[in-house]
Amino acid sequence: MKSRQILYYVLAFLLALGLRFIGLGAVPLTDKEATLALQALAIAQGQNPLLGGQPGYILLTSIPFYLFESSNFLARAIPALAGSLLVFVPYFFFDRKPLSLSPSDGEDSFPMRGKIGTGVLTAFLLAIAPGLVAVSRQAGGTMLMVTFGLLARAMWQEKRPKLAGIFAGIALLGGPSVWLGLLIAGLTWALAQNLLPEEETEITETNQNQERSRADNLKTAAIYEGGTLLLIGTLFFQSPNGLSALFASLVDFFQGWRFASGVPSARIIGGLGTYYPFALLFGIIASVRGILRRDRMSLELSLWALVALLLVIFYPARQVSDLIWVGLPLWVLSARELGRYLYLPTFDRNETFGVFALTILLLSFAWLNISGTASAVAINAPLNSRLALIAGSLILLVLSLGLIAVGWSLETATLGGVWGTALMLGLYTLSAAWGSSGLRTPKGFEMWDNAPRVTQPGLLVDEIDSALNISQQIATTPKIAVYQINSPTLFWALRNHDVDAVNALNTDADYEIVITPHDEQNELESTYRGQDVTWREVPSWVVASKATWLVLREAPLQREEIILWVRNDLFFDSQN
Repeated sequence: MKSRQILYYVLAFLLALGLRFIGLGAVPLTDKEATLALQALAIAQGQNPLLGGQPGYILLTSIPFYLFESSNFLARAIPALAGSLLVFVPYFFFDRKPLSLSPSDGEDSFPMRGKIGTGVLTAFLLAIAPGLVAVSRQAGGTMLMVTFGLLARAMWQEKRPKLAGIFAGIALLGGPSVWLGLLIAGLTWALAQNLLPEEETEITETNQNQERSRADNLKTAAIYEGGTLLLIGTLFFQSPNGLSALFASLVDFFQGWRFASGVPSARIIGGLGTYYPFALLFGIIASVRGILRRDRMSLELSLWALVALLLVIFYPARQVSDLIWVGLPLWVLSARELGRYLYLPTFDRNETFGVFALTILLLSFAWLNISGTASAVAINAPLNSRLALIAGSLILLVLSLGLIAVGWSLETATLGGVWGTALMLGLYTLSAAWGSSGLRTPKGFEMWDNAPRVTQPGLLVDEIDSALNISQQIATTPKIAVYQINSPTLFWALRNHDVDAVNALNTDADYEIVITPHDEQNELESTYRGQDVTWREVPSWVVASKATWLVLREAPLQREEIILWVRNDLFFDSQN
């Protein structure tokens, strides 16, 4: 059984690797990602820049930048690897000891009838979770906090204080998300201690010895955590600014309570329903079951999800990607609930498979009509018939399962309905995870980050290289000037060139290339030739059609253009 479990976890890990690493460098970095990547590159080049609030990501990413040529792929490699390793965390909580926020909790009171346990199911769900896939493919330290924070909790449960301290130290370097995660964990623990029923424990000499041992382990973990912060937080004393960046992350978190991100709370709710239908359906069912049976583990996980959702909604600097804190307990609850139905019935197997096929058929019909609403919106056709068909197919499914349960077998209706629903929602979740990578629809937009999307930085660099390669008269290193464009992605794209950020235009042609905003052109026309380039695109969520976005991930765009100016003597006709 152990070898089979290992195989399951390896398969989940390979699935997670595929969703997180395929085409990892194909999508350009956003300005937020490029800011951190440029700091990591500066450290790799021996500089000592002022670091932002995500020192763990910056310092660890500087290592591959030092060993290899910097690229979009390497800029996102550390978060992608951390997100892939997350699938092994459920092993320590479920296949060795039950997950619990309270150390005194007993064994799981919900026995699994299937052969695949909660840990393995959770691993596969975490591998395809759209939010975790999206955050893992972003250059940042959030996944360091999530993965290593949970590993630290697991190692503490395993009574390995040294590893717990090391993992906790890495997690603390994850950035502002650290403090949001700690706030969620602290509030959940405090509410659980006061709202949930306590287990009566008898004070014995053994318990007193355990308390002394716990205090000793806490001291050991704190020592190793401090050592990790000192070594990793300074990149083995090569970048002392890393420790100050740790406190900068706390400042960034508190500033998030003052300055809004511009993401409305309605988009948070919409993102939850769009990306988490699987986790919501089975997670809510598991929560209700836990409330009825007074199962402490389910109650704690439900409380965690509720606290996280409220904090994300009321946090002014919220992003849709913060929903990963809500999704984590919901995925665990979904795995616990789904594990009840992964077995073949002793009788009525053919009938169960018939219900399974019926569920798939009706849900497919509903999805086809949902897809049809996007076409109807495009041609301004009425949606009443489409909405009626969607509602009718769902009502027919519920009535069919109810009649089968009453007239034939409750087990047949339950198993067939759950299998079909889980398969269809699983395919939708896998599709949403692939879409979160940014590779499914080149013109599509996801909700995870509200940062403007840079369109084609590679094309801009190619144009610059072509212009510089034409001229044979340049005896020195060509220089590029960037005038009043606040775009770290632009400097990241031009990281292999000599680039200066200037505050005033110089018409004496000191620079071979000048890049300006679209409205800055008159002063350079006598010395340079300009070309318009679409640089960034922002979706207009207010006027976007919900049906069109749900199916095609398309929305009306607001474009920002820049002008690429090339000095006249770099062209063939000027040289002749």
